Amino acid sequence: MNILNATFHLISSGDDTLWSIVALSLRISLSATLIAALFAIPIGTALAMGRFSGRKLIIMFSSSLMALPPVVVGLAIYLLLSRSGPLGDYGLLFTPTAMIIAQSVLIFPIILALTTEAVSPLEQNYRRLLKSVNASKWFRLRILIIDARFSIFTAILAGFGRAIAEVGAVIIVGGNIAGSTRVMTTTIALETSKGNLELALALGIILIFLAIMVNSIMHIFKSMGQKYHRESR
Repeated sequence: MNILNATFHLISSGDDTLWSIVALSLRISLSATLIAALFAIPIGTALAMGRFSGRKLIIMFSSSLMALPPVVVGLAIYLLLSRSGPLGDYGLLFTPTAMIIAQSVLIFPIILALTTEAVSPLEQNYRRLLKSVNASKWFRLRILIIDARFSIFTAILAGFGRAIAEVGAVIIVGGNIAGSTRVMTTTIALETSKGNLELALALGIILIFLAIMVNSIMHIFKSMGQKYHRESR
């Protein structure tokens, strides 16, 4: 009971260490989600629109990348950013930027696959109409993204949920440096091993709250999307 009291006191008292870790975690994960989404959404929509040889193989491969092991991604980014790597001169290893890169790589396939899955049925419904008005590829791309916006936003939230809960890749490329690259998941692992259960539990509660909030918003947007498409028929 004393541990729980100390945990809730940490959360309610505005402890600087606790909330600086939460703020850094959110900044890194939100940045990674935005970067991944900027690339994954148009590419996923283009895959749904495309009619070319090997398209199904690409979609299948991109879907399989959703199961990428985080530690393998972390190792690959580490090798790229290390002093002996091709990007070593930029000094990005063990910085928040390296963690953003790793998380972006991890969640890109998630947003890509879910976007393709969301846009494909819409593209089939609109194909004849858009061809009849001789719509350009850019116009078709924009229309499909707008019409699938609820499902696409759900895909973005799924990517953010994966990013905020990730530990393997970020601890490899970030180094878990106090005040610099120590995020919620890596702090929980470290503080638990040290026996500092109050801080670990406080961060765990905040992480669970964020997960519940993300999942709740996902369900809301999924329901909104289903309602929108029923009314538009």
